[in-house]
Amino acid sequence: MADVLIRDVPEKTLNVLRKRAAARRRSLQQELKLLLEREAAWAAVDHGAEAMRLRERIARHYPRQTDSARLIREDRDTNHARPVGATGPRRSRGGGER
Repeated sequence: MADVLIRDVPEKTLNVLRKRAAARRRSLQQELKLLLEREAAWAAVDHGAEAMRLRERIARHYPRQTDSARLIREDRDTNHARPVGATGPRRSRGGGER
């Protein structure tokens, strides 16, 4: 295995990493090695392809999804929607008594 030397690590950063390692009962070296391995594994994944596979899997199990944007638009466009933050009884927009 190769060795890695990182110079000029800010003391604050190093203290956070030391505390994190201690909380997980690991040495600082073990914690840093694990962080590097996880980051390398994350970077190696094609996240776009993974998202597509997940969408396809969901579509197989739940084939009829509603378009929430369309539903919100319909609700907003019918005068039944209340303004954001509105409280109290609904008032008509017809200019009636106040």
